[in-house]
Amino acid sequence: MVGQKEGVLTYRVTQVVSGHGCFGHYLHRIGREPSTQCLDCGADDDTAQHTLQECNRWAEERAALVAAIEVVDLSLHSVIAAMLSSERKWNAMASFCEHVMSQKEAAEREREAAADALPLRRRRQGRRRRAFVRQDP
Repeated sequence: MVGQKEGVLTYRVTQVVSGHGCFGHYLHRIGREPSTQCLDCGADDDTAQHTLQECNRWAEERAALVAAIEVVDLSLHSVIAAMLSSERKWNAMASFCEHVMSQKEAAEREREAAADALPLRRRRQGRRRRAFVRQDP
């Protein structure tokens, strides 16, 4: 439906569901981080599931999500089932994803921009990025 806002699979919800976002595990796999470590809490493997279920950095957001979707099991299967059960639960998960992922992305941009950033972490300056920057007024 055109103009629909509820129940839409947003960019950040997709990142959490697919695991392809600012997660140490994914960034390491694509060669942007030297390890899979969570830079928020120090856990060995920062995955979407770790962010959703375990990372201390997101405890407050997680508590609000659990209260809203009324499940204790935050496995991806359970969360998706809850999201599909009602618009209110979908919106709660979408809100969690938007808030958490926007903060993780901001932290990633800061790491990329740091003067002492590892070369593999720095923002790529390929042909497409240079063309995009030239268009920016």
